[in-house]
Amino acid sequence: VNTKMNSSSCCGPQLILFQQSSGSEVNSSYNRTALQLPSFTTAAKVRVIITFILCGLSAFCNLAALWAANGHKRKSHVRVLIINLTAADLLVTFIVMPVDAVWNITVQWLAGDLACRLFMFLKLQAMYSCAFVTVVISLDRQSAILNPLAINMARERNRTMLLVAWTMSIFFSIPQIFIFHNVTITYPANFTQCTTKGSFVYHWQETAYNMFTFSCLFLLPLVIMIICYTRIFIQISKQMKKKDVSSDEPHLRCSKNNIPKARMRTLKMSIVIVICFIVCWTPYYLLGLWYWFFPDDLEGKVSHSLTHILFIFGLFNACLDPVIYGLFTIRFHRGLRNCCRKATVMTGRETDTVLSRSLKCTAAALPSKRGTMSGEKEHRYNQSQSSSS
Repeated sequence: VNTKMNSSSCCGPQLILFQQSSGSEVNSSYNRTALQLPSFTTAAKVRVIITFILCGLSAFCNLAALWAANGHKRKSHVRVLIINLTAADLLVTFIVMPVDAVWNITVQWLAGDLACRLFMFLKLQAMYSCAFVTVVISLDRQSAILNPLAINMARERNRTMLLVAWTMSIFFSIPQIFIFHNVTITYPANFTQCTTKGSFVYHWQETAYNMFTFSCLFLLPLVIMIICYTRIFIQISKQMKKKDVSSDEPHLRCSKNNIPKARMRTLKMSIVIVICFIVCWTPYYLLGLWYWFFPDDLEGKVSHSLTHILFIFGLFNACLDPVIYGLFTIRFHRGLRNCCRKATVMTGRETDTVLSRSLKCTAAALPSKRGTMSGEKEHRYNQSQSSSS
């Protein structure tokens, strides 16, 4: 029971994984003689250090991405999508990562029952928003490649999809407020944890909720992205095979020369996005599935160090998103460079201001010196005239 009592801390409460326990286990814990409370292990210490490093790295990358995306007054629909993805990643950065690190340090939950429910809601909402906004970006890229003539409708369509994505992320996270609560045991010592113990009457209910969360966070977004990017790849392949452009239509030749480059860039970006999403989160979710259906087989075979590593690897996806979109989006990349140039220009202007002020001071001092020398010459001339006379 000690391991399960702290499962929400050491194994990622924000993903609702590794919490297969019931309220009866808490009551039966009093009858166990060899009950040991969890502690701040070496693996947890390493996890905390790496989590704080990732938090700083993700904050820097995503804030830089947000700054670059807002660098232009006129925002394209792609920039709006990037801004929303950056906002979702910042929620993970400033909510999921710090709370997870502090929770591992304290081992038990010390913030009270209200904070327990609120933070579990915010954590899952942040994870949902990342997944759903990524799906919106995939759908937008699919529409841009398959229906390029509908570009004028992209802004309004994306606005609607983003509204639905953020609304769903909030709505699907509401059960967290009612499922999570504080549970306290008094033997062998007072120990309080934010957990789901006692919220589910039957084991299958908790498994069903975990599977629903798993499907919405990982499985469905992955399927949608694969479908979208597969259709993009098929469409690009068809376009590359077309050679029926006549030589007397220069505007079409120009279109042919430009469109494949943009679509190939989109294809590369899509492949990188899918690979990063799969590589970062698949191992952790597979471990979660193993725990849900075969919890007894997992005990003793998988160390807590592995769960720490896999969860940190999943959080790394929040750091990669701004890098991916920055590298493969030309306008976004230009915006970042323009922001850097503006900072350099501002520094240069400050230097020029200092130099100009110094020159003005020097120029102001020169007339006084010239006036002094002319006065001395006039005095000497008067003396010579008086002596000659």
